[in-house]
Amino acid sequence: MVSRREFIKSGTIAAGAALTSGTIMAQGEKPVVAVSKGKPEEIVKKAVDALGGMKKFVTPASRVVIKANMGFPNPPEWSTTTHPGVVKAVAQLCLDAGAQRVILIDHPLRDAEICKEKSGIGAAVKGMKGVVVAMLKDEKFYKLTEVPKAQELKKVAIAKELSRANCLINVPTAKSHSATGVSLGIKNLMGLAWDRTAYHEKMELNRAIAEQLYVMKPQLSIIDCIYALLTRGPAGPGKTVELNTVVASTDPVAADSYSVGIARWYNRQFTGDQVKHIKIAHELGFGEIDINKMDVKEV
Repeated sequence: MVSRREFIKSGTIAAGAALTSGTIMAQGEKPVVAVSKGKPEEIVKKAVDALGGMKKFVTPASRVVIKANMGFPNPPEWSTTTHPGVVKAVAQLCLDAGAQRVILIDHPLRDAEICKEKSGIGAAVKGMKGVVVAMLKDEKFYKLTEVPKAQELKKVAIAKELSRANCLINVPTAKSHSATGVSLGIKNLMGLAWDRTAYHEKMELNRAIAEQLYVMKPQLSIIDCIYALLTRGPAGPGKTVELNTVVASTDPVAADSYSVGIARWYNRQFTGDQVKHIKIAHELGFGEIDINKMDVKEV
């Protein structure tokens, strides 16, 4: 486990000797990273359109899972949960693309109903036909899954809804984290797992987070950077900055790596390869980490 103090002290979270295997991502076209600034209802569409539009990911009559961060009973300005405006905009784009059912999922760390209310997400999607909020607080909603290629995450119980969905869209908020330095898209996938304690107590945390992508790789990542929680994450309250930005990509590593550089965490500037779980995900072949090898589109 890497503490916030170690993150600040070293200026890096190196992957280290644990990276002994994995397939490096094959060279090819640069992954597109779309960056848009403004109001949530406008910039989400602009960013997704830059990637080919939501119809590229969502087919008519399909079932879509949106993994939002809804784990804390805090207002949007704290940036501990995904901004409700971003969540609503993503859900609306899915409906406009023809989705029959859009399920907003998280495994909240606090009382589910209070989280839904205080985050503003419940009110934001209220009345949207076909959109439901599923706070998965019972083990019955999860299925144990083998992860043969993993070194740490050999087995993990993940949300059953993933096996029924046609598309997974990851919509985290941008925030600091006491154990992993930052929490963005790849880290946000932990909210689709039942036993998060095992990640911390029985596994090397950062490798386990990266290895989630073997079984929970989103087709689209949209990082909510309307606000960014710079200190005292993941629960806050801490220092925040208003950026009014979203970052979107089909490459989950590229989305996270670009978003790391969008703010100064703990009053320091970092890059994706200085965050251990992002670097491991890159080494395992799940995406691009070098911003110079991305096609960044500001829209």
